[in-house]
Amino acid sequence: MATKFKRILVGVDDSADALLAFNYAIHQAKQDDAELIIVSILENDDMNVYQALSKDYVHGERDELEQHLAKYQKQAQDAGLTKVRTVIAEGEPGETIVKEVIPHVQPDLLIIGSLAKKGIAKHFGSQAAYMAKYAPIAVLVIR
Repeated sequence: MATKFKRILVGVDDSADALLAFNYAIHQAKQDDAELIIVSILENDDMNVYQALSKDYVHGERDELEQHLAKYQKQAQDAGLTKVRTVIAEGEPGETIVKEVIPHVQPDLLIIGSLAKKGIAKHFGSQAAYMAKYAPIAVLVIR
């Protein structure tokens, strides 16, 4: 019998692969009647030192990310999922998801895209390998 997942964590960063991963996660959560947790990481190294020192800037970035995640949440709910929540964490994506988000959320599956967005917000690319290697749970890398 195939494993049924109870709580699925999906990482989003707007890359094409992350969007594929998100759509796959919706499908999987629906199939398993699982809770879906959508995570995005605010990367401090994308900010310059003045921005990092400015509470307003960081707050603004976080607000923007929260609004953005709310759109993902709505999309998941529109697709018929009832148990959906969002998480924002700060730091290096792979490490933050493995060391902070997973212990906090306690999912039984992590779904991520394999490639990162090009340019500044290159969130998950090499991070995917890190997460696949170090996450204490099943990891599904979508490409």
